[in-house]
Amino acid sequence: MTLQCLIAAVFFAVAGWAGGVAAQVPLTTAATIAQNTTSIAVAIDGSWARASVAGQKATGAFMRITARQSLRLVGTDSPAAGVTELHEMKMEGDVMKMRAVPALALPAGQTVELKPGGYHVMLMDLKAPLTPGSSVPLTLVFQDAKGFEFRQQVQVPVATRAVPAAHAPAHQH
Repeated sequence: MTLQCLIAAVFFAVAGWAGGVAAQVPLTTAATIAQNTTSIAVAIDGSWARASVAGQKATGAFMRITARQSLRLVGTDSPAAGVTELHEMKMEGDVMKMRAVPALALPAGQTVELKPGGYHVMLMDLKAPLTPGSSVPLTLVFQDAKGFEFRQQVQVPVATRAVPAAHAPAHQH
């Protein structure tokens, strides 16, 4: 049994002694959960969040995600924002439209890019301005084909980057 499996087993056992729901989970299941978590690898690179301007309460975060096995990105969270959502932005004719999406497929071994003008993480109801040179903590929630969810935390650097002219028109939600 690896150290992580042992730690997971002890956690579930202690939670069981405390009268928690975990008392109903066998120790072998706790070890299996720990092994599944360590066998799922997600590489995240090129992450950045757009710096906000005075009075702006929302911005986007962008990155490239590569999963070793097929997964779905099913949620996001950040203490820097009151609301975080996975969004899709696309042009319909000459109108840019943005909408929240419940999940984003991450095919095994393929890099999926979250970028301006496409899929991205919306950080809304910002608790403080995001300034260039700082970073913002972001938690990404992934789900495998069996429904097992796990979280990965990322420190996303804040930067000022120009929006390509093709993405400059006003958008609609």
